[in-house]
Amino acid sequence: MIALLADASLPPLRGAQLFSTQFDFVPVAMVLGALALYLWGVKRVNAHQPRHPWSGGKTAAFIGGLAATSVAIFSFIGVYDGELFWDHMVQHLLLIMVAAPLFALASPLDLAWRASSGTAHIAVTEVLRSRVAKVLGHPGVAFVLYAVMIPLTHLTVWYNYTLQHESVHNAEHLVFLGVGYLFWRQIFGSDPNAYRMHPALQFGYLFLAIPIDTFTGLSLDQTVHEIFPAYLSMHRTWGPSLVQDLHLGGVIMWVGGDTLMLWPMIPVALSWMHLEERRAVRIDRELDAQMEAGAASPL
Repeated sequence: MIALLADASLPPLRGAQLFSTQFDFVPVAMVLGALALYLWGVKRVNAHQPRHPWSGGKTAAFIGGLAATSVAIFSFIGVYDGELFWDHMVQHLLLIMVAAPLFALASPLDLAWRASSGTAHIAVTEVLRSRVAKVLGHPGVAFVLYAVMIPLTHLTVWYNYTLQHESVHNAEHLVFLGVGYLFWRQIFGSDPNAYRMHPALQFGYLFLAIPIDTFTGLSLDQTVHEIFPAYLSMHRTWGPSLVQDLHLGGVIMWVGGDTLMLWPMIPVALSWMHLEERRAVRIDRELDAQMEAGAASPL
């Protein structure tokens, strides 16, 4: 409640407040630590495997994921995440729909496996081959976790609980990144996984996820009263009304979430088309070879 009361005294979000920041020790240390570990892993791979260096694109993706996470937490978005629902929704989309897919594209597990050696390499291999890893790597598990997390964290009393307890809210950020990573690793990256979906299944996987964001956004957009009591205790005197704030957040989830889910469907569709083209070429070659063999055989 202390953090909640502190947030209630924030000035209107305009002008210089758009450049406001916050830098708490734990999240800053986690971001810098993750960056240092990843770059250390890249250095080891490039030093020990010079013929197969780590992809610069994956490194850029990881840095981009950390940048998106930093914007969501350290910028005005993080400062006002307990004051405005729509701001909170922008933060969530940045973590789930921007940072998480970038982390998946960066393939941190693949990097850890390639960068480790000796006993550490054996341990990483055993973890990647464990039953827990297989369960968490299953597309169905990732989809269900995403399908449950989105409405649970935005339409239930859980959201009100995060407003009242800053530590829970901070832990929620990690949940968004973790579940988001599990969801997006089915589409992007080269992390070891016992399951590899055909591009057609990946396309359907993303298509079926769109209604989750749509349902959550529309549910918020159609509310006629404040559904989170914590906002009532803030007595905010500026910005949109409480109900308008919910509606704005719902539209951001609906339109923003669906749009960010649609974009990855483009490269997946292109991959599907290229795969089918290669399959067609292979079949044509096999048919041509059969026809040539038939023409060459004696009657």
